[in-house]
Amino acid sequence: MKFTIKHETRGRIRVHLHQYRMSCDQANTLLYYFRMQKQVTDVKVYEQTQDMVIYFAGSRRELLQQILEFTYDQVAVPEHLAESSDRALSEQYKEKLVCKVLGRCAMKAFLPGPVRVGLTCLRAAKYIKAGIMTLAQGKLQVPVLDATAISVSLVRGDMNTAGSIMFLLGIGELLEEWTHKKSVDDLARSMSLQVEKVWTLQEGKRVLKQTQEVREGDLIFVHMGNVIPFDGVVTDGDAMVNQSSLTGEFVPVRRTASNMVYAGTVVEEGELTICVKQTSGASKFEQIVKMIEESERLKSGLESKAEHLADRLVPYTLAGSVLVWALTRNTTKALSVLMVDFSCALKLAMPISVLSAIREAGQHQITVKGGKYLEAMAEADSIVFDKTGTLTKAAPTVVDVISFNGDEPEELLRLAACMEEHFPHSMAKAVVDAAADRELVHEETHSKVEYIVAHGISTNINGKKAIIGSNHFVFEDEGCQIPEGMEERFREIPGEYSCLYLAIEGKLAAVICMEDPLREEAAAVVKALKQAGIRNVVMMTGDSERTAAAIAAKVSVDQYYSEVLPEDKVRFVEEQKAAGHKVIMIGDGINDSPALSAADVGIAISEGAQLAREIADVTIGADDLYEIVALRDLSRLLMKRIQKNYGEIVGFNTGLILLGVTGILQPTTTALLHNTSTLLIGLNSMQPLLS
Repeated sequence: MKFTIKHETRGRIRVHLHQYRMSCDQANTLLYYFRMQKQVTDVKVYEQTQDMVIYFAGSRRELLQQILEFTYDQVAVPEHLAESSDRALSEQYKEKLVCKVLGRCAMKAFLPGPVRVGLTCLRAAKYIKAGIMTLAQGKLQVPVLDATAISVSLVRGDMNTAGSIMFLLGIGELLEEWTHKKSVDDLARSMSLQVEKVWTLQEGKRVLKQTQEVREGDLIFVHMGNVIPFDGVVTDGDAMVNQSSLTGEFVPVRRTASNMVYAGTVVEEGELTICVKQTSGASKFEQIVKMIEESERLKSGLESKAEHLADRLVPYTLAGSVLVWALTRNTTKALSVLMVDFSCALKLAMPISVLSAIREAGQHQITVKGGKYLEAMAEADSIVFDKTGTLTKAAPTVVDVISFNGDEPEELLRLAACMEEHFPHSMAKAVVDAAADRELVHEETHSKVEYIVAHGISTNINGKKAIIGSNHFVFEDEGCQIPEGMEERFREIPGEYSCLYLAIEGKLAAVICMEDPLREEAAAVVKALKQAGIRNVVMMTGDSERTAAAIAAKVSVDQYYSEVLPEDKVRFVEEQKAAGHKVIMIGDGINDSPALSAADVGIAISEGAQLAREIADVTIGADDLYEIVALRDLSRLLMKRIQKNYGEIVGFNTGLILLGVTGILQPTTTALLHNTSTLLIGLNSMQPLLS
């Protein structure tokens, strides 16, 4: 492709592409192709000017060669990316606006008076019908105001005013629709277009592939704790599947061969082999758009209040117009009141404020599933941290293996790795990695492994029962004993370590000591949350009292609880809520899922278990806990913006009504200013909250 370099700085280049016209599809193709290049960090395409700005960190020569060799035919843009682009949406609404303005000008300039009157009456029928239907349903809402204003103008024979009112109403409807739809689509895109990988069967082997490479008829494998990425039929396996994302029911259902499973549901227990029946990424996008637009349960309380207030104000506007006419006998002044209603601005600005805040959160690697949770985040006064994977890095390393049965530590580590390799948990991974670092080969010598959530693993090895897990599981649930004469050695285990306990035939065989490094920012984040108004910071962990106390002291939490089970976390959250507190729960594991669901705001770490991410109300990136502080600040600023919007809408529109009643402004002017203010407030509501 021929191009000209228009401007260039270090790591950034702007080129003009030599083509007559660039379509939306071509712009999307360029954007997709160059974003996929390794050396490109960001790219922007401007179809109007046929320009492209590329930010890169690699070879300039290689980049220019790629542009030169590029052809549109060589790139296949994934269907879900093309369909969710907002370029076509913007072009569609720009075209509608231009056509409406040109149509209005042409009608006034070229059509004879009688024809204009006929067209005005014909167009008015739509608004009058909408008003009558609203009244027939026993409602006094905005369509009644519009119908009344247009009808009065027609009865007076003032066709120019009636036409202007309908023209401005049409422009306002288009702009509101465009603004709202763009906000929804931008948000849905940020939530749905995630790059995911899935295990597939290829030539008899399991291969990890990108989801967009999967085709209908492919076999995929979904393990415990993972989200099912596509609709399909189970061909093998037995699992309990959580379908709450579809049905709202938290109780999992059993799925075996020949059962249908659906994208977005989660395998809680077991493993499934699934034959893919539906791969369309666009369907997931459409589901998210539908969820955002239609799910009342995700709306914040302030959003719902705004909508109800808007509807309640309509009768007062109508009554005010009648009162003005009764007092002044001036129809123009009465129409000026009708042209101003609070409903449009309230119903547009509030949802857009929330949608924009959710989209801004996405720019900070925070996914929020609804405005309800932003409001709860702003009001929360208590926060509960799970320790592992949240306050710590969830990347523990084995520092020591202490033998209690006389076997060599390496042999005991080999046995532990053989058991732990079946389950994707951070401590299990640490054991397997430690065995690999020591080049310990662990062959399968055990029977079927049973995983007990939040407790440990149980199996049989060479006819002997072997278990590995927490202190609570090994010593309390299973009743294992410390070998005689080893009690002192057990008491000398350093308290700062997290430990896994391996027991064989009811006797402690080994203690695997691990160090789970504290996140560097953990203490500062706790301090920042307290400064942001969180009064009670709690840490809950399944670790021992000594480990919990050491971590709690380092991060300065207000309370901590050790050796807790999932039901203990849920109980604590529910007790706090019953006491009148708004509670945030932060976790990353399958065992945190019940508490995440119970909290006012459940926050999952993005690299944690997929079940936790699916159930949580908010997901944050795993790199930096400061995102929690950013979310708190964003939520509080959003609430301030909404309250500010209330004041501006009520104040400005009240002023317009007064100016109309005094005769200073004509109905068409008040309608124009009202629609303009609604649009400006909506656009201002889309501005970033965090600097």
